[in-house]
Amino acid sequence: MKKNLALTTLILASTATAAIAGPIEEQIRFRQSAYSFAAWNLGKIKNQVVDHPETFNKDSVAAAANAIAAVANSGLGSLYGEGTDQGVGWKQSRLKPEFFQKKEEVTVAANTFNLAANDLAKVAATGDVAAIKVQFGKVGESCKGCHDLIRIKE
Repeated sequence: MKKNLALTTLILASTATAAIAGPIEEQIRFRQSAYSFAAWNLGKIKNQVVDHPETFNKDSVAAAANAIAAVANSGLGSLYGEGTDQGVGWKQSRLKPEFFQKKEEVTVAANTFNLAANDLAKVAATGDVAAIKVQFGKVGESCKGCHDLIRIKE
């Protein structure tokens, strides 16, 4: 049931995208901005949990994790309208054209990111550096899974 609901939601969101998110270039810019913002916050967590744990600040890491979860929960699916594989936002779209034929796989990848990001926010709130590091890795894996599926490598 949940799988069908998620797939239906994704399909409805993608068909209503133009009305909700605007022209192709705007959808791509919003999408690129959201992922850049998430990456910036992932970098803040990586710096404090992986690279320089001596600088760990629970509040800073929790805020970054909450920002990532907010991006994951923001309805990014509505920014993947038809034609957004060919357009230019801040830069050329790197969305693979086969995205539009892989709706079920994309739904799984999107749900994986969403769950991992939400779990990261929960774990970050505890301040447990070891647990945050593990969940941070799961978020990174979810990003890679989606990139491998639908993103053209630079």
